[in-house]
Amino acid sequence: MEPWARRLRAEGFRITPQRQLVLDAVNVLRHGTPEEILAEVQRHASGVNLSTIYRALEVLEQVGLVTHAHIGHGAPTYHAVDDETHIHLACDACGSIESITADVMEALVRGLRADKGFEVDVSHVAFHGRCRSCIESGRTGRH
Repeated sequence: MEPWARRLRAEGFRITPQRQLVLDAVNVLRHGTPEEILAEVQRHASGVNLSTIYRALEVLEQVGLVTHAHIGHGAPTYHAVDDETHIHLACDACGSIESITADVMEALVRGLRADKGFEVDVSHVAFHGRCRSCIESGRTGRH
């Protein structure tokens, strides 16, 4: 049995084809909104609807297999839970999302803790700007 399936069972949830399809889609996309996940799932199972995606994401997040971040103004972006907390670099020109390790924020996090007694949750941090490719090509606007 797959580790994700054991985790679902251990938390009292059934292993359903829809949950497996959603988890597979999240892993393929790396970062995806519920609508993008739906499109990926429908490549394999056309009868799945958006409410099924939301229900599956809720369960998968509850058991710690996926998490979300609010990268833009729209729907949250889901990604698989990995061993390292990461920060998102969101290109406002092409829409790409790159992940970098959270240790780049270490000095800021340490300073905020020391100066303000504030604990930062860097797993929800997203920086917006333009990626290297868009800068080099001169692209400034979204598609």
